[in-house]
Amino acid sequence: MAATRPAAAKPAPRGADAPDAVIEALDRAYRRFAEPRQVIRRGGRISEVSPTHYRVTGLSRETRLGDVVRHRSRDGDRTGEVVQINPTDIIVAPYQTAADAGVGDLVFSLGPFTLAPADSWRGRVINALGRPIDNGSPLVEGEWDTPSPVPPALARDRVGKALKTGVRVIDIFAPLCFGQRIGIFAGSGVGKSTLLAMLASADAFDTVVVALVGERGREVREFLEDTIGEAASKSVAVVATSDESAMMRKRASGTAMRVAEHFRDRGHRVLLVLDSITRYAHALREVAIGTGEPPVARGYPASVFTDLPKLLERAGPGAGGSGSITAIFSVLVDGDDHNDPVADSVRGILDGHVVLDRSIAEQGRYPPVNPLASISRLAARAWSDDERALVGKLRAMIARFEDTRDIRLLGAYQAGVDAELDMAVRQVPLLYDALVQSPADGPSRDPFADLARRLKGKD
Repeated sequence: MAATRPAAAKPAPRGADAPDAVIEALDRAYRRFAEPRQVIRRGGRISEVSPTHYRVTGLSRETRLGDVVRHRSRDGDRTGEVVQINPTDIIVAPYQTAADAGVGDLVFSLGPFTLAPADSWRGRVINALGRPIDNGSPLVEGEWDTPSPVPPALARDRVGKALKTGVRVIDIFAPLCFGQRIGIFAGSGVGKSTLLAMLASADAFDTVVVALVGERGREVREFLEDTIGEAASKSVAVVATSDESAMMRKRASGTAMRVAEHFRDRGHRVLLVLDSITRYAHALREVAIGTGEPPVARGYPASVFTDLPKLLERAGPGAGGSGSITAIFSVLVDGDDHNDPVADSVRGILDGHVVLDRSIAEQGRYPPVNPLASISRLAARAWSDDERALVGKLRAMIARFEDTRDIRLLGAYQAGVDAELDMAVRQVPLLYDALVQSPADGPSRDPFADLARRLKGKD
């Protein structure tokens, strides 16, 4: 056991004429080293290594869940996070790779993970630990503090006014408000990332925070250079690619949320785009199963569904007088099953969901948003009375058109028998054409006016 250093005595100034700067320096040194644990740290040693975790003896009484530890390997210092504490040992999930660890290596506790965002972080690309990866200058850190707690329910501001995303199908059928949280639900390869790119380019926000969690490495630079583009100067990107450890993918979501909270607390209207919340859940699952937690819902341990709302609830309006975080989370539905456990859990927490349909994408209509399945729970605050009535009629017309698709394909449809069906057959194809939009088309400034022109046959 390491020896305990006796408490240091506070040094006296060197003479009555010592400059104030010297006295202040001595006082700072005293405050820094008066606590023995700042000089002598209790350490432990690795006793077991697995592909995703390693076990450390000797630190059970010195650490808490979520604390960061430093591991001294033959390849240099590595860090990890405490994910389980037992009477005689702890389990650590490394931020790098467990293959660097060896039995007998020293491990020291560094305390809780802290992050110090600053306003100068805008325009930068960082990893899950808040370190720059864009080959730029070192980051200037703000004040060190712990993550902000979720604002109490009654202390939060109400959701703000409506905003224009520039994507016609969303602004018409599932409009958003400042401080709203919405999910983009889609299977793989349907066009989710393209739609997120269009939403991230909205100019209604002071700051944009983009979290790319578990994404393909080759897409990161394309997204940042081609998608963010002109908005790069007001954006912060947090990147953890699919080849990084589960802890880095898990930490990236929290880091992005912490950066968004920093700017929200300074009165900014923040847009947070997180792609994807499903891969964040996969990282949670990998970490939990590595600690021995049993899966309970299609392979997901129970702690996954405890941690998801803890992250999602941090977005939204801030406490009175602060800004807001408008959050867009992509949800990758496994096997196009929109009722899989993660999708079902997230849908119940968010303030709306936009559903991307593979059959619509196969028809070449992008973004492939299903207007009948997409819902914004705050749409009533965004629509005027006339717009609400119009959208209701459009939904009914689309539903009638889709319900009779098989009948029309069989040739059983006869014009003039049903006036409402006749109108749907004439107008819905024009409506679908009006909703087609690509990133190259640019944002729509007045979606309802654009729609009216297209339905009247005017470009």
